[in-house]
Amino acid sequence: MTAQARVRVLTGITTSGTPHLGNYVGAIRPAIAASRDPGVESFYFLADYHALIKVQEPARVQRSTLEIAASWLACGLDPDKVWFYRQSDVPEIPELTWLLACVAGKGILNRAHAYKAAVDRNREAGEDEDAGVTAGLYMYPVLMAADILLFNAHKVPVGRDQVQHIEMARDFGQRFNHLYGEHFVLPEAAIEEHVATLPGLDGRKMSKSYDNVIPLFAPREQLRKLIFGIVTDSRAPGEPKDTEGSALFQLYQAFASAEETAAMRRAYAEGIAWSEVKARLFERIDREIAPMRERYEALIAQPAQIEAILREGARRVRERYATPLLARLREAVGLRDLSHAPAARDGKKEKPSAPAIKQYREADGRFYFKLVQGERVLLQSVGFDSPREAGQLIARLKREAAQLRHEAGAGLRLGEALLGELAADAALDEVAQALARLAEAE
Repeated sequence: MTAQARVRVLTGITTSGTPHLGNYVGAIRPAIAASRDPGVESFYFLADYHALIKVQEPARVQRSTLEIAASWLACGLDPDKVWFYRQSDVPEIPELTWLLACVAGKGILNRAHAYKAAVDRNREAGEDEDAGVTAGLYMYPVLMAADILLFNAHKVPVGRDQVQHIEMARDFGQRFNHLYGEHFVLPEAAIEEHVATLPGLDGRKMSKSYDNVIPLFAPREQLRKLIFGIVTDSRAPGEPKDTEGSALFQLYQAFASAEETAAMRRAYAEGIAWSEVKARLFERIDREIAPMRERYEALIAQPAQIEAILREGARRVRERYATPLLARLREAVGLRDLSHAPAARDGKKEKPSAPAIKQYREADGRFYFKLVQGERVLLQSVGFDSPREAGQLIARLKREAAQLRHEAGAGLRLGEALLGELAADAALDEVAQALARLAEAE
């Protein structure tokens, strides 16, 4: 399967802390397993620009970048089989952020959850609404959109609280496409409904904000000490214990096989002592983590090796995706080499000859698209209830252009789907060829 035919999936990891067991179970382990799917082209990047929004400690950002890179590599991420890079090593990302900022609606940014939460806190405290709010926090959704759109990612795994950012990326990309031609794939949020969350040392969700985490690669004796410090109830050895709500059982289940989990469930019912549960939990976690801890310690001791891996990853992803796309975008918006682009004459605008799909919303509230070649309209769509519905049909149209058919009185169709109408001076073959050119350019 060619790279173009694979689904592009992009994951960002903010470099603002040390990875813990909750990160491993909820994000690292499943992401690395997914990266081995031959039908997926995986992008993993260290979001160090994002970290600057909330962390103003340079040493912490640097150390976190090192620890997170070493953790993913130690856990089995193969930088030769995925795109693994540091955000700040790809200068096309901040450049695209500015291009998108010039089409992003301020009203949309005003509704971003993080910004609204900051404003609400200030109001409750009787402060100025924007007190302490940086432009970085306000523009965070535009930077995230650039991360995604630069590589034309099809899917972005996120929790429900991040879906809004993917919708914003779609909106910015669609607006840019409408103004300058079809350059961006509109991404989909891959909502992680069943992400495993682990309890921390105090029974609450394991989180740095609660200071209740177990570092992923804590030394063996520190790991033992932390696990034996997990809070339990007062039931004595011999008393049956409930697995429901037991932090120890939840932790054990996240690492154990189905058979091991069933055996532990029986042990709970038979009154196993909490100290024995903790001993078994420690051994089970350490058994999985120990080989990776050894690799992690070797990597963390060689920061120059990690630096080389990240720089090579950035070089590769820039060469394959970022630099060519930015060159096309600069050309599209008019940031051009003056010696190669003659000035427009008589006040007339240049007429681009490349085909493009323009998406837009009409006064009736429905969403439309049209296929254009320069100033000629080749195809005009019917209206759709949502931009996503229109976007999905556009993607299918590019893939299956050869299957288009036009029936007198029945419109232009793809399978059973009604697309719209051919322009009076356009031929079906001409439309199919224009769509093929668009598909090749992606």
